Amino acid sequence: MLKIGISGCNGAMGRVLTNTTSEMEDIKIVFGIDRTPDLYQNKYPVYETPSKVKEECDVIIDFSNPSGLYELLTFCIDTNTGIVVATTGLSEKQEIRIREVSKKIPVFKSSNTSFGINLVLDLVKKSASMLSEAFDIEIIEKHHSKKTDAPSGTAYMLAQAINEEMNYSMQYNYGREGKNSKRNKNEIGIHAIRGGSIAGEHTVIFAGIDEIIEIKHTALSKGIFARGAIKAAKYISDKPANLYSMKNLTDKN
Repeated sequence: MLKIGISGCNGAMGRVLTNTTSEMEDIKIVFGIDRTPDLYQNKYPVYETPSKVKEECDVIIDFSNPSGLYELLTFCIDTNTGIVVATTGLSEKQEIRIREVSKKIPVFKSSNTSFGINLVLDLVKKSASMLSEAFDIEIIEKHHSKKTDAPSGTAYMLAQAINEEMNYSMQYNYGREGKNSKRNKNEIGIHAIRGGSIAGEHTVIFAGIDEIIEIKHTALSKGIFARGAIKAAKYISDKPANLYSMKNLTDKN
């Protein structure tokens, strides 16, 4: 049985992850970490900070806030515990720290743990390689009204996948405003929409002369992210120190 800890256990994704694992016989949550530890009556102990954790686990799944990442990574190094980082809105310094930590423990990082969105990544890369000369590229992402970071981590993933395919020749334009906002050729437009309870929707638009191609992924619930994170935790539970991604999982399957 895989023993996991959940960082951000009382947040929206933490609750979904808790409910999802309750139906699995091969997974056990042994502790949670949350800034509001008493918010819910969990069936496992919840601590305000990693330093107070008493239990041991195989892997920590992090769906929390970027502000607590450094302390969480230090805890994982000190206890030799692998970690799935699914928190979005990370700074470049935090990204660098993750890469440093992955030299000591297994780290699985993805801004989106859905299997479907990672198929979309492959599709947009192939499309960019074939269409970039004659097509303009725009990304539209939609999320619920309580999401704090914008654009989403997944939108960045999509933009970076396209830009990588185009030898990093593209600039990002985050929305448009004003009377002099004509589109530049070497840009990817990225637009964020927030409202209601949208779990997540991402559309990549390739707009050419007299034709438009759209590649779209819609998450109907947060359950897909929880199931993907659990698969990621299982995947790295017996892996050596390294930085892993959803591509490792999709290549495996």
